[in-house]
Amino acid sequence: MIVDSLKRGLAAGVVAGLAYGLFMALVGNPLVEHLEHLAHHDGSHGHDHSHAVSDLTTAIVSVGSGVLWGILLGTAFGVAYYLFEPALPGVGSTKVYVLAGASFLTVSGVPWLALPPVAPGTEQALATDVRLAIYGGLMILGATICVLSIAAYRSVQDEYGRFAAVGLATTPLVLCTIPIVLVPTNVLTAPELAGVFLWLVAFGQIALWAVIAGVYAWLDRRVDSEAPTLNDLDDTATGV
Repeated sequence: MIVDSLKRGLAAGVVAGLAYGLFMALVGNPLVEHLEHLAHHDGSHGHDHSHAVSDLTTAIVSVGSGVLWGILLGTAFGVAYYLFEPALPGVGSTKVYVLAGASFLTVSGVPWLALPPVAPGTEQALATDVRLAIYGGLMILGATICVLSIAAYRSVQDEYGRFAAVGLATTPLVLCTIPIVLVPTNVLTAPELAGVFLWLVAFGQIALWAVIAGVYAWLDRRVDSEAPTLNDLDDTATGV
C-alpha cells in the first residue's frame, strides 16, 4: 500500500536528514567558514562569546534544515517507489538503490553540471529566476536520462544478459553534455571556494540518498520478513 511505502520513506528521510544535518553542522559549516577566512585573509583569530552563540545557532539551523530536507526527499522517495517499483530493474533492495541513484541524478547530479552548488554569500552571474528556470529544466532532463537508461537496460536484459544491459543503459548519459554546452557559465566572485564547496555538498547529498535507500530497504525487508507466509495462514485456518 502507498501508505506503508510513504511511512518507510518518511522514516528513512528523518534518519538521513538528521545524519546530513549533523554532517553539515560538524564538518560542512566549519570547513566553509575556514575557507572563507582564508579567502579573505582575515587576520582576526578571536572567538568571542557572541561568535560561539552564532555558531551554535547555525548548527541548530543546519540540523533542523537537514531533517526537513530529508523528510521531503524521503516522503517523495516512498511515493515514487510505490509508483515505479514494477518498472525498476533488479530484485529486492536493488530496486531501492536504483531509484536512489536516479533520484540523485534528477534532483542534483544533472542540474549541477551547469549550476553547481556555491558557498553562501557568493555572487553569481545569473539572476535567481533564471537559475531556477534552468535548474527546473535540467531536473526534467535528468529524469528523462534516468527513464531512458532504465528502459534501455530492461529492453536487452533478458536476451543479452546483465553486462550488455548495463552497457546500453549508459548510452543516454551522453545527454549530460547538454547543460555543459548550452547553459551559460555562472561566473563566481570566489572561485577558490567553488571546488571544495562543490565536493562537500556532493558528498553530503550522495550520502543522504544512500542512507535513505539503506534505511528504506532495511524497513522493506523487515516488513517482508514479518509478513505471514502461506503456511502460516493455512495453520491459522486449520487451528494448528
